[in-house]
Amino acid sequence: MRKEAEFILSFEDVDAGDTAIAGGKNANLGELYNTLREKGINVPGGFIITAAAYRYFLEKAGIREKIRKALRGLNTKNVKHLMETGEKARRIILRAQLPEELETAIKQAYRRLCSRYSEHVGVAVRSSATAEDMAEASFAGQQETYLNVKGDAMLLDACRKCFASLFTNRAIAYRHEKKFDHMRVYLSIGVQKMVRSDKASSGVMFTLDTESGFRDVVLISAAYGLGENIVQGAVNPDRYFVFKPTLKKGFNSIISKKLGTKKIKLVYSEEGNKTTKQVVVPYKERKKHCLTDNEIVTLAKWACIIEEHYSKKAGHEKPMDIEWAKDGVTNALFIVQARPETVHSSQDKTILYRYELKQKSRVIAEGLSIGEKIGLGKAHIIKDAHNISEFRPGEVLVTDMTDPDWVPIMRMAKAIVTNRGGKVCHAAIVSRELGIPCVVGTGEATEKIRNSQSITVSCAEGEKGYVYDGLLGYKTEKIDIKTLPRTKTKIMMNIGQPDTAFLQSRIPNQGVGLAREEFIISSYIKIHPLALINYKKLHGPAKKEIDDLTFGYKDKKQYFVDKLTEGIATIAAAFYPKDVIVRFSDFKSNEYANLIGGHIYEPQEENPMLGFRGASRYYSKGFKEAFALECRAILKAREEMGLNNIKTMIPFCRTVEEGKTVLKIMEQNGLKQHKNKLEVYVMSEIPSNVILAEEFAEIFDGFSIGSNDLTQLTLGLDRDSAIMSKNFDERNEAVKKLIKQAITAAHKKNRKIGICGQAPSDKPDFAEFLVENGIDSISLNPDSIIKTTLVIAEKEKKLLNQKK
Repeated sequence: MRKEAEFILSFEDVDAGDTAIAGGKNANLGELYNTLREKGINVPGGFIITAAAYRYFLEKAGIREKIRKALRGLNTKNVKHLMETGEKARRIILRAQLPEELETAIKQAYRRLCSRYSEHVGVAVRSSATAEDMAEASFAGQQETYLNVKGDAMLLDACRKCFASLFTNRAIAYRHEKKFDHMRVYLSIGVQKMVRSDKASSGVMFTLDTESGFRDVVLISAAYGLGENIVQGAVNPDRYFVFKPTLKKGFNSIISKKLGTKKIKLVYSEEGNKTTKQVVVPYKERKKHCLTDNEIVTLAKWACIIEEHYSKKAGHEKPMDIEWAKDGVTNALFIVQARPETVHSSQDKTILYRYELKQKSRVIAEGLSIGEKIGLGKAHIIKDAHNISEFRPGEVLVTDMTDPDWVPIMRMAKAIVTNRGGKVCHAAIVSRELGIPCVVGTGEATEKIRNSQSITVSCAEGEKGYVYDGLLGYKTEKIDIKTLPRTKTKIMMNIGQPDTAFLQSRIPNQGVGLAREEFIISSYIKIHPLALINYKKLHGPAKKEIDDLTFGYKDKKQYFVDKLTEGIATIAAAFYPKDVIVRFSDFKSNEYANLIGGHIYEPQEENPMLGFRGASRYYSKGFKEAFALECRAILKAREEMGLNNIKTMIPFCRTVEEGKTVLKIMEQNGLKQHKNKLEVYVMSEIPSNVILAEEFAEIFDGFSIGSNDLTQLTLGLDRDSAIMSKNFDERNEAVKKLIKQAITAAHKKNRKIGICGQAPSDKPDFAEFLVENGIDSISLNPDSIIKTTLVIAEKEKKLLNQKK
């Protein structure tokens, strides 16, 4: 008779090197339990049923050859055959009897766990394959997990089911693709005390951004109840980004908080044979974040500790995929799993791919984009897993949501579209690994898209993904960063959308020359700042819209500050520690009027382009309270989050006196020039800025030329006018003379001067003109950086040769 020690190990007995004994998942769990608890990370206790126990079971029950025979002639491309093969193999295991000595060993280990915690303690029973969580092959999610298992009988039944799950359809297909011998991959089982997250919340976190691969953040997803709902895509969770470099310096570095819908949660069940059940989350709970800021920071710190530990062992940076849970009884946080991240960790960071649609059509559905590719084909709507054998290679899978049983057909899909799910749901995780474009959380894609309809799925347009009618043309660009020349002229970037900042930061750059607040205010906040300041005086539809957007905020002004801070901080973090120049809001009155409540506070102007905009707003009696909120947002990002790479810029500053007034208002709101290295720039976009450049240089730290407005005001035409558009050209000699004059004056006063207007992005000869005149930096739109960098490098080379 075998000894119990051969079958059972405690978490204390294994570490990350014991994959052959305990499987990848359990080996990592042992590593966590043994080495990281001393660093303050809570890990629930438990025990491991070894791979040797699995092998002994096959041998003692005499079923090894039966399983091998069932797998003969396997054809993973034929989904129906795959399903039949998997069913045969699983049935063989489920009908076999566990050896008596193995049963006894499991029962005794469970009783020891009960004596440590409580009688009939609830446990999670997790499968752990000996080939999973490896750098070259991620087997995560291939086998089964059983939750809230109590008592000997339930535990033994769950163990048998775990053994059988080594032959789920998706696990068989995955091993076949990776060329693993089915009979040489073994299964271990982890039995871990359950965390009562059914009474609180749980989720997953990654030590990088799962979309862009940006490694300086921790991404935390959180939802109420047990964590299976997030992994399976049954809920749209809350999402938090925490910036690692400043977190490690002691700052509260939560740079983004996005509220999920969290409509349902998975909780314990005592009904019949069911151990868990789904329940509806009350509306008020849905509108709240399920983690406090302190809890978010704690989890992020733990994630950094775990990543640093694994990186040190590996001898190189090791991004991690971590599962966490909060106990609703004790309110304590726990780490329940950790494994190396396998998608972005293995990618070549020197090669970039850009995908761009050549045309657009009617948008049928939209959701969250996974990846950045474009896929097209005929839609195949499958609402039930029983029908997956009908799917054909090259089709676009459209369904409510996927789970691991769908993996074999997901591999054949050109793209995937789901009704439900978030950024870390099953469909998202598998799509990233397979490199397939996927749009999740569309709501009603299965109703809006017709079966066999030709569609294009685009994930190349930022955080939102779109499903277009028809097969649209697109182009792919491969960029080898190593071949891009270095330039003397600083190449910076214009950024408006925080959602794309992590991805765009991978494009070679020297910082952000223009970060616009307008997109953040119109897309994230959506409300006129004065409507929030005067909230108590509001009535009617506007107030109802504000109530919905600002739910949970007693101080409505704080909503504006928080959301603006998050947008600015996300951009600043993406490019940290490089300079990020944030321009204060430059809405015109007609644009501000389009915000919720805006029509109440905005004047009707004949020509808003030349009216109440830019610096003149910031000190005006009717708007300076709103400007104070902008100052508070930048102050919060710099001081509380540690992002002192943020610089500020004043737009449309008509006079030197106006500039001095704005600087005083900024100081009154905590933004004192040069305190904590705060630099303040001014837009050079009005002829007065050029004519009095030396005087402006006395009070500002630098200039950024706004070629659009400078052209408008030099040539005396409205740049919004379609009639006059043919006369609008920044290359007009009058405009170029003013730009040359501005550069000369700035350098005379030892001030930096760049340009952030559209012209150098669109017109190579204009970029050459700027280089000829010695401009310090050129800030470009992301999609034109590569081509314009080549133009600038060539021009600099010619100028150097001329000097020789």
